[in-house]
Parts: sequence; structure tokens; C-alpha cells
Amino acid sequence: MFDIDEQLKLLPEKPGVYIMKDKYGEIIYVGKAVSLKNRVRQYFQNSRNHGAKVSAMVSNISEFEYIVTDSELEALILECNLIKKHRPKYNILLKDDKQYPYIKVTLNENYPRVLFTRRIEKDKAKYYGPYSSSYAIRETIDIIKKLFPVRTCNRVIGKNTKDRPCLNYYIGRCLAPCMGNVDEEEYNAMIKDICTFLSGKHDDLILELEQKMNEASENLDYEKAADYRDKINSIKKIQETQKVLSSNMEDEDVIGFAQTQDKTCVQIFFIRGGKLVGREHFIIVDDESSINYILNQFVKQFYSGTVFIPKSIFIQDNIDEKDIIEKWLSGRRGSNVSIKVPVKGEKRKLVLMASENAEMTLKNFSEKLIKEKEMSTGAVESLADILGLDSVPNRIEAYDISNIQGVDPVGSMVAFIDGKAKNSEYRRFKIKTVVGANDYASMQEVVRRRFNHGFDEIKRLQEKQIDMDSLKFSSFPDLILVDGGLGHVNSVSETLKELGIDIPICGMVKDDRHRTRGLIYDNHEVSIDQNSPEFKLITRIQDEAHRFAISYHRSLRGKGLTVSLLDKIDGIGKGRKRALIKEFGSIDRIREATIEELQNIQGMNRKSAESVYNFFHKSK
Repeated sequence: MFDIDEQLKLLPEKPGVYIMKDKYGEIIYVGKAVSLKNRVRQYFQNSRNHGAKVSAMVSNISEFEYIVTDSELEALILECNLIKKHRPKYNILLKDDKQYPYIKVTLNENYPRVLFTRRIEKDKAKYYGPYSSSYAIRETIDIIKKLFPVRTCNRVIGKNTKDRPCLNYYIGRCLAPCMGNVDEEEYNAMIKDICTFLSGKHDDLILELEQKMNEASENLDYEKAADYRDKINSIKKIQETQKVLSSNMEDEDVIGFAQTQDKTCVQIFFIRGGKLVGREHFIIVDDESSINYILNQFVKQFYSGTVFIPKSIFIQDNIDEKDIIEKWLSGRRGSNVSIKVPVKGEKRKLVLMASENAEMTLKNFSEKLIKEKEMSTGAVESLADILGLDSVPNRIEAYDISNIQGVDPVGSMVAFIDGKAKNSEYRRFKIKTVVGANDYASMQEVVRRRFNHGFDEIKRLQEKQIDMDSLKFSSFPDLILVDGGLGHVNSVSETLKELGIDIPICGMVKDDRHRTRGLIYDNHEVSIDQNSPEFKLITRIQDEAHRFAISYHRSLRGKGLTVSLLDKIDGIGKGRKRALIKEFGSIDRIREATIEELQNIQGMNRKSAESVYNFFHKSK
């Protein structure tokens, strides 16, 4: 048994990282400290000074661990890595595992290529970015291919390679090193130009190309000179379309923010070679933390997840750990990195531009949230009022059955949390105990199996046979919706009573055009305004349950399981099954056939015909 008071006494006065865990052993918070003893103790003392978020976290702490480090810098690095790995509930978190796209120049291989990638490896290749848009990268690579005949194939090319060239060679898009047409020195000179281009040093590249053009002209190689001239003109056109934001033509990141009572938007501009190559924003929902703390956490998390560290980072406001973060980033970059708060001039204007963009993004986000709330949680609350429920149904589950004339019946369960579809909570079922088209019995089987799975998981969790990550059915709904009318509702109600479960049930009824009409609840149809958010929510749920069931049914049919009923009949093998389907065309027509008609099919006899007939007629 973990004794928090005793463990607090053992904390060392050294730098390190502390890890808070809940009763399930899940990591809920990771932090660093110059003195572990002082910092960790603060959480369990003076609780009146804690905000709601910290108080909630502390109330869920069942145990903690700590790792001592030699320095504050080591503690910072370890903290960043652990947050990235475990994504604790109470840490400020950026977007889930955002992988920015980069342009990769494969300097690690003979005759390098220019590639799109999201994966950074220590492979001696050169990476350019990050870009916030994959479209921007693909456009840039396309421009490079037009300007430079760089190879695109993945062939392994050695010094003596002699191979047949691809189409790119014949249209002038590749120098064909696979044929031995170009030596490495000449090819690498082109790669050097590409790297200069990607670095944003267009003027340097133009100057170099102009020198090559003049040399070619002097040597009377007018075709080559014209090629250089066309490249120069293309690069100049690209320059005209790119906005120069920094006169020093360096690589910089600019970070601005906007804040409301409970949300902060952090906007980052990626400036490469003085030009804006992309931008990204992050919305952080937090109504307690200071902007200093939020920016501090943002900088640490963002730069722990990106491979490229610019020379300069301009930020709107100061952060407490600026010096130690600079030291950490300098180590990652391999040269000095500075974090500055500009107060005037060009850099101040850039920061204010980022801040203005953050403000507009936050405004749009807030408006979107209001609209989404109206369509989700607001709709759920209104639905609870219409039905007269005791509480708001935060978790709604909807069930549907799909079959074609009783063949391969399947059931679907979709889950909506706070009015939003939760795809990871969807479940599907093959009907096992029901023969033929019986939606009521099929719905009962699905519901019974779903809740029995839940009871079993809860029991196994209590007995510590499984962990939290293994749970799939243990969260029970606050409201059940079934696709169908009063008969479907009553059949599910019977099953829930058998299981000792008391959950409100509604039937989603449709009109003559198979469109959502309303709900059946408490033995009568509830009228709902068709223009209301709650009606649109019901429609979304019903459509989603139907879509999920149909897609599963189709997948089974696509696997050749449409005649699975015949597989259950004794004496009916592949040959007889094929003959029956060929003759009758469907399971329904086989079901309606007489013994004599079945017997007359090639490969069938009296005994096998009786087996088929008895199978279908006993199941009625």
C-alpha cells in the first residue's frame, strides 16, 4: 500500500521529474522540479490555494514516482519526453501526435532524391521544414522537378550501374544516372542548387545560375545557356509570389497568442530564408493557468516534437524557464538558439501579426464551439427536457439490425458522447442464435450480448484480470435508441429487465420515405420540431447506426458469406450449395421450395432435399 505521507518525507532536495498516478496506475501528470522535495510537497499542502484543476488532480493521486537527474536541463528533457509518451490527463497538451511534413533530400545515398516525408530519421539526409501543409510541400517538390532533372525512382545506383531509363529521362525530367549518363560530381552540383533553393536563398541561386549561363554562352553551348536562363526566370517568378517577412533572410519562428477567459490560441509562423513557408495554431483550453505557464509548456512541447530548430524564436511574452529552454534547444540544434521578446521594429511587427492571427483564429474557434454545442450538448439537453428524463444522457447508444431476407443478419451499436459520434466506441455483432428475418429477436440478442460483455469486463477488472486499456463494453449508456417502433422498444425492454438494467429506451421511427420522423417513448410517439438541433441529432444517430450496420453486412457478403445458412445444413456441401443457388437464385426462394423441387436439382437426393426443407421450416 502506497503511503503518500511517508513517501513525501523521503523526497530528495535534488532536481528531477515527478510522475503522478491514479488508483489504476495511470499517469495523470508529469512535472519537473529544481527541488523535488519542495515542489511535490506543495501539491499536498495549502490546498486552499489550488485552483479547481489542480485540486481535481490532487484528489485523483493515489501514488507518485520521481526520477532524480543531475541537472535542471536533464529534468526538462526527461519531462518533455515523458509528456510526449504518456500524454497525461492534467498536463497542457498540444494536438495529438502532430507530425509535420518535411522535404527530404537523401544525401545518404548515391544520386540523391527529393522526397515528401513526415518521418525524421538520423540517416544523414537533409530535411527542410516544417511545413504546415502537405499541399505546399507537394507544390514545392513539383517546382523542383520542373527546374531540376532530379531522379524520382528508388533504384539503387552504383558507379557501374547500366539500366534502362524511365519515361522521365525521355521528357527531360531526369538525367538518368541509372544509365551512367551523368557523373556524381555533376549530379551533386545540381543537388547543391536544390538545397540552396529549399533554404530560401534564391538570390544566391540566381547568381550561381547566371554565372553558369554566362560560361555556357562563352563556350557556345547555347542550349545549356537557354536552360539556365529559363531556370532563372522561373525562380524569379517564384520570388514574386512569396512574401518576404524578414529582411535578414534567416530561419525564424514567430510565436504570438490571444487569450479569453478559458481558452488560449497560440499561433506560430514558420519563416525560412526570410519567407513565410507555413503557419500553425494551437487551441489550449485552460481557465486557471497563466499565459506565462501556457507559453512555457507550449514551447517545450512543440520543440520536443519537431526536428528543425531555428536560430531565433521570437515570442510575444517572456517565459520563466527561458535560459534553460535556450540551452536545451541549442543542444538539439547544434548551435546557439535565442528566444527573444522584441519590443520594437520589424520583429515586433511580426509578433503582433501572429497575435492578430491568433485573435481571429480564437474568435472563429469560439463561434464554432457555440454552434457545435448547440448541435451536440445543447441538443442532448433539449432532448432530455422533451423526454422528461431525470438527467442529461451524456452517453447515447443506438442499435440497428441489417439483413437481406434473413440472410447474414448483423447488429450494430454506435455511441454518441455529449452529442458527438465516438467511432472508437462502435461495436458490431454477427447474429448467432436467430434464424431467418426476426428483427425483434436479433435486437434482443445484440443488446443481451452487449451488456453481458460489460458485466464480464467489470468483474474481470475488479478481480484485476484485465486493465483499463482492455475495456470495450464497460461504459453503460444513459439512453438507448433503437431503429424501429414500439415492437422493437418492447423487445429491448424485456431484455433489459432480464438483465436487471434500468435505462430509458426510445424507438427511432421513420416516415413513408424512410426518413426520420420522431421518437417512440413511454408507449407513445413524441413530436419533435424537424428544424430543431435535437431532431437533427436523432437523424444523425439513426443514419449512423444504419450506415454502420449496412457496411458490416456488405463486408460479410463481400467475403462470400451470403449463403452461410446453407453451410449449417447437414449433407449440403460446396457442390450442392452451388447448384441450389444457381437454380433458385436466393435463400428466400430455396426456403419456399418443396421437397420435390429441391430433389430435382442436380446433385441432390431425397435425403438432402428433406434436410434443406426441414431446416427452413423448423426455424419458422
